[in-house]
Amino acid sequence: MNPVVNHSDSPRVKICGITTVDDAISAVNAGADAIGMVFYEPSPRYVSIAVAKQIANAVGPFVAIVGLFVNADRVWVEQVLEAVPLQVLQFHGDETAKYCGQFRWPYMKALRMKADLDIVAAIASYPDASAILLDTYRPGLPGGTGATFDWGRVPAPVERHLPIVVAGGLVPDNVQQAIKATQPYAVDVSGGVELSPGRKDPQKIKEFIDNVNTVRYSSRN
Repeated sequence: MNPVVNHSDSPRVKICGITTVDDAISAVNAGADAIGMVFYEPSPRYVSIAVAKQIANAVGPFVAIVGLFVNADRVWVEQVLEAVPLQVLQFHGDETAKYCGQFRWPYMKALRMKADLDIVAAIASYPDASAILLDTYRPGLPGGTGATFDWGRVPAPVERHLPIVVAGGLVPDNVQQAIKATQPYAVDVSGGVELSPGRKDPQKIKEFIDNVNTVRYSSRN
């Protein structure tokens, strides 16, 4: 399968860990292509179904709403899907391709960049995914490490089977370097644009997206 072409000259941007309507609107007004909400209760960025519905209804129809789950029970995912208008599911645990595909919903699979991970093979093992998100590995943490990984390990565009989303330790000051090193379809940020866990900084969001938009690919991936 050939990856989807990014028809813009710079990557798309997802702001993850949104917990309030105000933060969602700040992200949208700054130009975010997608917002992410966390349905994993141990996370400080967890949102209830009731709050998630309010956020989803506030952002308008042309911003992708992504729901993040970590080794979730199938019933819980289905409950969220019934109540919240998600466009994409993001699986950030040890979910298999069979598990991810059972919902018959577009999904993005997160892969944590362990030292011994065969990245190309791991990507290929999720052939029905809409995209693959590459994140920093830290034992015991499914995400939100605040640390980057070796961007040189990201497969070159010609080796990719799916669109690549780069996450992990991104902030306004390093996102341009990450983009130039990896040529991703999109970048994903959460803690790097926060005032505190779960509360975003509108100025950091704007700086992050402005910095992404100033990077231009020499050739489309």
